[in-house]
Amino acid sequence: MRTVQVSEITENIKEMCIEANHYLSPDMDCAMKAAEQSEKSPLGKQILGQLQENLKIAAEDMIPICQDTGMAVVFLEVGQEVHFEGGLLEDAVNEGVRQGYVEGYLRKSVVSDPLIRENTNDNTPAVLHTKIVAGDKVKIKVAPKGFGSENMSRVFMLKPAQGIEGVKEAVLTAVRDAGPNACPPMVVGVGVGGTFEKCALMAKEALTRAVGSHSEIPYVKDLEEELLTTINKLGIGPGGLGGTTTALAVNVNTYPTHIAGLPVGVNICCHVNRHVIREI
Repeated sequence: MRTVQVSEITENIKEMCIEANHYLSPDMDCAMKAAEQSEKSPLGKQILGQLQENLKIAAEDMIPICQDTGMAVVFLEVGQEVHFEGGLLEDAVNEGVRQGYVEGYLRKSVVSDPLIRENTNDNTPAVLHTKIVAGDKVKIKVAPKGFGSENMSRVFMLKPAQGIEGVKEAVLTAVRDAGPNACPPMVVGVGVGGTFEKCALMAKEALTRAVGSHSEIPYVKDLEEELLTTINKLGIGPGGLGGTTTALAVNVNTYPTHIAGLPVGVNICCHVNRHVIREI
């Protein structure tokens, strides 16, 4: 059994919130640079160049890469041989978010009640997803999610007979409807299977997978590549102003489901797709 002080969780999440909001992850940086080189539309190429300049200024001057610094989404994979001490794990996560957003001078975008809408003034609470896994490590994924793209996300409860073609059409429908509102070029997370809430959760976590990586399941890998090609033929383009780069990646996660259902979640993220991953 390994003991981990919850203060260590707090400190890491604080740092990760600040890092995610000021620096593009290495995989996204490579994808953006490659997109600028391959974009066929002169206007699209110009927009991608402007986005690169914005990212460079943000990193050099410690300015958030987007004014919407998001709602903090945290995935924890906790080894079952880990014992936490020093307080409640959820409290430690929220304290890390609070410190990160207050000390990092990040915009506070969370309201305490969805209808009364009074700002919490520290961007808490986070949205926390915890999974117990083998081992004695703790893997932390912090993914601040802006709501321009979040609002474009969808869940489709398909009939099993609609099959893989139905899945493709669901994803394309979500992307078409999103258009410029998701700040393209976008990253598209897709969850197929499970239940209503499981497919949405898989789609969300799929956004934290490195751009350029693929599912280990051969048909899912083929689906990711086909969807990316098809999406990039829609012509939405960078900034929604036309071009050949509408998406940088399509990441698909799957899970067993019921004989009567085919749930599909589509969680779209903007061109920065903020995520930081650490293991302690």
